[in-house]
Amino acid sequence: MWNRRDLLLRGAGLSAFAIAGLPRLAQAQLLNGNASIVSGFPAGGMGDNVARPVADKLRGQYATNVLVDARTGAGGRIAVEYARRAAPDGLTILQIPSSPMVLYPHTYKKLNYHPLTDFAPVTSTVTYAFSFTAGPGLPAEIRTVADYVKWAKAHPKEATYGVPAAGSALHFVGMMLQRAAGIEMTSVPYRGGAPLLNDVVGGQVPVSFNVVGEVLPYVRSGKLRSLAITSAERSPFLPEVPTLVEQGYRDIAVEEWLGWFLPAKTPEATVHTLNKQVREALSAPDYIAQLATYGLQPNHQSPEEFARRVRADYDKWAPIVRATGFTAED
Repeated sequence: MWNRRDLLLRGAGLSAFAIAGLPRLAQAQLLNGNASIVSGFPAGGMGDNVARPVADKLRGQYATNVLVDARTGAGGRIAVEYARRAAPDGLTILQIPSSPMVLYPHTYKKLNYHPLTDFAPVTSTVTYAFSFTAGPGLPAEIRTVADYVKWAKAHPKEATYGVPAAGSALHFVGMMLQRAAGIEMTSVPYRGGAPLLNDVVGGQVPVSFNVVGEVLPYVRSGKLRSLAITSAERSPFLPEVPTLVEQGYRDIAVEEWLGWFLPAKTPEATVHTLNKQVREALSAPDYIAQLATYGLQPNHQSPEEFARRVRADYDKWAPIVRATGFTAED
């Protein structure tokens, strides 16, 4: 028979054993193998700058090894399709901007994936706003959206605007502004932000819509000027520039996120483990400072919060795309 003293000592011993076993339990959750962060855009770009520092922090914590795998092309669709076909073992992580997940389903007649059923949302990592940007091709006295609208009405044939890609969120912001302001604007799609900025700086295109981080050095140096920011609130990186909402366009509040997903049917425990470890990486002061140099803001959400955001953005874009009548071409 055990007396009360023996039972207390035995219980204390079991508690000590349980506490000592916690590190072993945490280590047992480590995925054995090489995890890949599949990105739809090339090395050296925004996605790469976000993913690589996080991969370094996840290595040996989430999986034995964590690598960044750039699978470029088709505006990110190649990466999404690759991740959809992957095994739901937690080793294939999709990092993708919001457009392929919430905008493309409304612009392409056929996609080889469905964002709401083929993936398990993990978290957003960063958000970023757009800038309505003017260069030397636009008269220097034009400093506001109202100034631009007045000029565009007087010069409809010259009112062209550049976008990094046809059918992108940036393209649709231009179409939304055109409809709201009652002006004619002709879009000029480019193959990426770099060649577009070259032409805006060179005066070949009067205005453009760009990711804020891309235009920061040009605006700060005075080579370009930002007429408006597209997010609901002012950008902390260009706080002096008013939003489109502030300038009278209450229905134009658009920003993008960079999100992480796992294939559907990935165990819920794996989804939450990855979410927790990404949150820790995003909260590191050195990483936050590094993101700021690219005009990016860390934005961590729980899997449930992120799933609701994906759904809300998916639903938001449907009527916008229908109103424009735009259909993307492969």
